[in-house]
Amino acid sequence: MELDKLLEELEKWEGVRYRIKSEGVEYCFIKYSSFEEIEDEEFHVKRQKLIGLIAEMKDYIQQKITEVEDKISDVNDKNYE
Repeated sequence: MELDKLLEELEKWEGVRYRIKSEGVEYCFIKYSSFEEIEDEEFHVKRQKLIGLIAEMKDYIQQKITEVEDKISDVNDKNYE
């Protein structure tokens, strides 16, 4: 019985690893599943932190794109004066 539980737990963790490799981290943790079958509190805490960091990174990248686009616009405006 204990071995069956361990084998089931191993299968779940291997499933997470497979999804990360197959679908990528963002899709795996944000869109694919909330992994309710994983009964590990630390996993879920880290998953939520990761989701937050992915959102922060997307926002940061967009902010940098906007900053550079604004600088390009300023340079173009100066060149046309």
